[in-house]
Amino acid sequence: MKWGNTIKLISLLLVVAAVVVLALKPVFPEEQVPWLPLTEDVKLGLDLQGGVHVLLEAKDTEKIIVDQEKMLALVSNLERRVNAFGVAEPLVQQQGERRVIIELAGIDDPIAAVNSIIKTAFLEFLNPAGEVILTGADLKHAIESKDARSGEIQVNLEFTAEGTKKFADATTRYLGQNIAIVLDGEVLQNPVVRSQILDGRAVITGYADLTEAHNIAVLLRSGALPVKVEVMQKNTVGPSLGQESLDRSVVAGTIGIALIIAFMIIYYRAPGLVATVALTVYSILILALFTAFGVILTLPGIAGFILSLGIAIDANIIVFERIKEELKNGKALRSAINSGFKRAFRAILDANITTLIAAGVLFFFGTGLIKGFALTLSIGILVSMFTTITLTRWLLQLVADARIIRNTKFYGA
Repeated sequence: MKWGNTIKLISLLLVVAAVVVLALKPVFPEEQVPWLPLTEDVKLGLDLQGGVHVLLEAKDTEKIIVDQEKMLALVSNLERRVNAFGVAEPLVQQQGERRVIIELAGIDDPIAAVNSIIKTAFLEFLNPAGEVILTGADLKHAIESKDARSGEIQVNLEFTAEGTKKFADATTRYLGQNIAIVLDGEVLQNPVVRSQILDGRAVITGYADLTEAHNIAVLLRSGALPVKVEVMQKNTVGPSLGQESLDRSVVAGTIGIALIIAFMIIYYRAPGLVATVALTVYSILILALFTAFGVILTLPGIAGFILSLGIAIDANIIVFERIKEELKNGKALRSAINSGFKRAFRAILDANITTLIAAGVLFFFGTGLIKGFALTLSIGILVSMFTTITLTRWLLQLVADARIIRNTKFYGA
């Protein structure tokens, strides 16, 4: 017996056993559904952790008529605002000619967030006569901060080159007079100009905390909305409803995987057991990649993961059937394993490439949840190629070389 291979195999099985124990250990005693490691770090989408779904509609005004160009500008502006607010898995999508869908997941106060995002945010600087000196179009950057000396919360403004010139001229002309800072028709400040400001910078103060200042800075950076919008529909998805969907998905997936493992071990015996170990590693690798790349998991995303798991199992079945054929033709066990993988590789590669092409089309031409499905499916297929062709093959070769299971009938012969 090759003791080196036997020791390697036993060590590997001990590591895998430890991983499986961790995988099946509940996070809380009252939890009824076991969790795999890393699941606490996977980000969940709107349908799994709750949030808000909003339908906006652009409206004509006396000065502005809504057209496709303004709708594209509106969607782009809303996307910048949503991304700057740091919302997980934001969805901003045009629907029809005048409507926009916004979905925000995992925020403490979704209604307040929506109200901030759809705020017009039209900034103006007015001279003592009420005439406009500068607007938000002259703004280059805005960022919140806390004064190191006074502790005052403020928003620091930086103007463009043209805006810097306008502001310098205004502070020179109106020295000793007031220049009002107005946002959406509301006077934020009406300071007296104490000196010329030539560096193109200004400060807005008077905020209660950094969060309020951050929200205003985000709106100012993204610019004013190009058209007027109204909220047509607003639906809040509670975290409890999302948790219920997640729990049901996990229960269904656990039952399905348990049945598959039972079938693989009963029908394929030793290779089925090896495939079970490889699929456990596969699942943990998938969750690790989801965590590393910040994949947002939704119900369609779970469906993509389950589908990729089925494809991985199918690849194992193709390999095992090939190994059975080689054994029936009288080949030795190690030779049958190598030949089975070699003969099955082309079929597995062709099937996975065609599925990846379909997933790529869905990702690049789909939107929202469809992209999530395509992304998890693609990641799953790529990982399954590794676990099937590399890990499963290596494990089977270790088992064969160690001669722990010698009788070929346990390999399908």
